[in-house]
Amino acid sequence: MSGTSADGIDAALIDITGSGTKTGYRLRAFLTHPYPKDFRDFLLRNSERSSARIDDIMRADMLVAHFFAEAARRVARKGGIPLSSVDFIGSHGQTIHHLPQPEFLFGKRIRSSFQIGNPSAIAKLTGVVTVGDFRSGDIAVGGSGAPLVPLFDYLTLRSPSVHRGALNIGGIANITVLPRACTPDDVTAFDTGPGNMVIDNLAQRYFHLPFDRGGQIASSGRIEPSLLRWMLSHPYLQLPPPKSSGRETFGDAFVQKIIRRSGRLSPANILTTAAEFTAISIFQSYAGFIRPRYRLSELVVSGGGVHNSYLMNALKRYFHGVDLYPSDQKNISADAKEAICFALLANETLAGNPGNIPPATGARRKTTLGVVALP
Repeated sequence: MSGTSADGIDAALIDITGSGTKTGYRLRAFLTHPYPKDFRDFLLRNSERSSARIDDIMRADMLVAHFFAEAARRVARKGGIPLSSVDFIGSHGQTIHHLPQPEFLFGKRIRSSFQIGNPSAIAKLTGVVTVGDFRSGDIAVGGSGAPLVPLFDYLTLRSPSVHRGALNIGGIANITVLPRACTPDDVTAFDTGPGNMVIDNLAQRYFHLPFDRGGQIASSGRIEPSLLRWMLSHPYLQLPPPKSSGRETFGDAFVQKIIRRSGRLSPANILTTAAEFTAISIFQSYAGFIRPRYRLSELVVSGGGVHNSYLMNALKRYFHGVDLYPSDQKNISADAKEAICFALLANETLAGNPGNIPPATGARRKTTLGVVALP
C-alpha cells in the first residue's frame, strides 16, 4: 500500500494460515519501494481539485500499477521466493481523493473514495491474482470506505482480559478500540485527524526535509498557545464517529492557513505546535468519544509516527495511566502493519468473509471487500 503521505510503497511478503478468527501469519520480508523522483509532487498535484487533470489521473492509474508490481517483485526477491510462488497480492492502491461525507446527486445519496493503481494491471504485470479496490464495496453499502485497518486489529490484537486500543499514525491518525472479549460488532474505530501529514508538510516547506526525522525539529521548538488553540478549533475534531478524513481536510489548504496565521513565528515553533496538535487531537478523540464507555489499559502504536520521539512522548503525557507502546512489542511491525493488513484483507475476500466493520465505517452491513483480478 501507499498512504496519504504518498512517499513510497510499503510491500510485505507474508505466509498466511487460515482465515477469520483462525488467521495466523508470519512476516517474511518487508521493504519500502520509493516512487520515482518528482512523482510524489505529480500525485499530490492530481489529488487537489484545483490542480488535478483527468488525463494525468488516467496515466497515474497505470503508472502506480507498474510501481506496485515492481514493489511486489522486489519484496518477493528479498523474501527469497520467485514471484510465481506467490498465491495472491492484496493492494490498497494510492488514494487520490477521499469524499466520506454523503452528498445527494441525481436522486442518490453517495460517498466516494478513489484509489489508483489498477488491480487488473498489477495482476497482468506480475502474473499473480490481485485483490484491490477495497473501499468501494463498503461505500456501496453506506459506509465511508475507511478505516479498514480495524478488522486486522480485531484479528491480531483483541484481548480476553483488557480494553486495548490500536493507534496508527500515518499521514492521518486512526484509532481502533477493542473492548475485552469483544466481537467484531463491539469494535469502534475512526480517523482522529492528522497524523504526520501536517508535520511533514511544514518540514518540507520550512526546512526542505521530507519529514522531521526522529522529531528533532519539534523537540527544538516551543508550543505557541494561540496557534494551538486555533488548530484545535477545527470542526472535524468535533464530529462524532464514524468518521474518516484525508488530505482534503488536513492537506495543503489547511497548512497554508496555519502559515498565514503564524505570521513571524519561528518555523521550529510552528512545527512543534503542529506536533502537539496531532498528539492532543488523538487524545481528545479518546477522551471525548471512547473513554466515556471504555477506559483503555493499553494503546498499541504503529505507523511512521512511532519514530517521532516528540510525538510519542507527548502521547505518553496525555495518555497518563495507559500503557502505550509500539506494535513491535506485539510482534507486529510498526512500519509493515498496513501492508500486512491489506494482505490479510485480501485473504478474507478470497475466503468469502466480510472485510469491513460497520461501526467503524458507518456501513449498513458487513460485506466482502475488493475486486479479484486474474493474471
